Amino acid sequence: MRWRKEFALLVGIALIAATSSAPQQLKSENDENIFKRTFKTLHQEPPPPESDMKSSRATPMYRWIKQKLDNFNESDTREWQMRYIINDEFYVEGGPFFIFVGGEWEISPRYVTGGHFYDMAKEHHGYLFYTEHRYYGESRPTSNMDNENIQYLSARQALADLAHFIVEMHEIISGASQSKVILAGGSYSATMVTWFMKLYPDLAAGAWASSAPILAKVNFVEYKEITGESIRLMAGEQCYKRIENGIAEMEALLANKRGAEVKAMLQLCDAFDESNDMDLWTLFSEISDLFAGVVQGHRPGKIEGACNKIMKGNDDVDGLATYLLSRFDGKTCNDLRYKAILKTLIDTSFSDNIMRQWTYQTCNEFGWYQTSGSRNQPFGTKFPVTYYTQMCSDIYGDKFTATFINNQINATNELFGGLEPNVENVYFSHGQLDPWRALGIQDEPQATVIPHHAHCTDFGSISAEEAQEMRASKEKLTILVRKWLGVESVADNF
Repeated sequence: MRWRKEFALLVGIALIAATSSAPQQLKSENDENIFKRTFKTLHQEPPPPESDMKSSRATPMYRWIKQKLDNFNESDTREWQMRYIINDEFYVEGGPFFIFVGGEWEISPRYVTGGHFYDMAKEHHGYLFYTEHRYYGESRPTSNMDNENIQYLSARQALADLAHFIVEMHEIISGASQSKVILAGGSYSATMVTWFMKLYPDLAAGAWASSAPILAKVNFVEYKEITGESIRLMAGEQCYKRIENGIAEMEALLANKRGAEVKAMLQLCDAFDESNDMDLWTLFSEISDLFAGVVQGHRPGKIEGACNKIMKGNDDVDGLATYLLSRFDGKTCNDLRYKAILKTLIDTSFSDNIMRQWTYQTCNEFGWYQTSGSRNQPFGTKFPVTYYTQMCSDIYGDKFTATFINNQINATNELFGGLEPNVENVYFSHGQLDPWRALGIQDEPQATVIPHHAHCTDFGSISAEEAQEMRASKEKLTILVRKWLGVESVADNF
């Protein structure tokens, strides 16, 4: 194998480097390390639709609204400024509000300047908004995110922010006191709009939830199962088996005290300890997440392109390692130690890195740990649920035991209803390839699963070029929105 032929040379180079006075440069010293890049791929703003601003008479504007820091403590009077975007180009007094709800990302104008939601606002002379979730983007309720301040980050607090926002907009916008509200969201923000309809049904007439996970679950084994299924479906059995066999060989080398060979083939930094479980779990978790990013963000040819690169290898482990090195993109070495990811997660300052915020929400509310707990996936056995629960404790304090985390997740499901939220006027859409659909409502007629599509791919305008199933889902939503707004009656069998 190519990597074995090169192993002696790599070891020799490493020994020479070790005698040099220059320290080995760690990739984690870069502003954008491998963990941040992969995380951003998995938690970025859903791909925004094409803007229709060429035909628009309005320019979207950023605005700010006061919110309470703690919506559930009357004695706490602290406030902060939440950011949102408006576009009133279609609004006629009395028209509805169309609110796209932000999730774990920074908001941008394109969700109020194009796409299917925008088109429906145009049809109904609606006022377009895009709200930013507390602790993400520029909506920063506290000076930093230390363990004392981050406690005010939760879905329930953010839902109360949204409720206040709607009430306030009804009061300050001319002719809008009785305006009906249509919500939309993608991914976590789709979860948000579903739960909003649960807690505040009187404040919104209906909601579109694209790719919404609504069951909180600690050991989310289905995620990597569907990731593997999607690779098999789009690129074939050979690619699936090459990934599976390549990872199995790496695990075997590590189990047989040949970890130096794995370090060489993946160009891991010297400090990586192949005998330390947390380092091993970090490595294999990151490998699996790289593939998750390919699948979750699939567009035509993306999965196939990755597999074409993997299949060019001389054998399973060579093909896999060569592909991973192209994704790691290290300088001198790739720092994939547990200490390296922990360093990123314990940074309490606000920046464009949202790993600390999102990980806190998983520890405190959702779980959603995409583990290796199932054998029906190709990514091996080396990222168990213990890895993620231990991380919670190491970042946010000793109270985040496995028992505490499980109790928090159970409380979330008790509050919102899990897969039986008992909500009305919510339309769910999912991509068949999307691993998140496993924790969402997928049954017709309340939901549509769109074949060969991935995560949040259905926000664009209706097009004659798109798949028939995609177009049918959007047309169904169009009819439902008319019904929710009382514009047109439809059959009662939905």
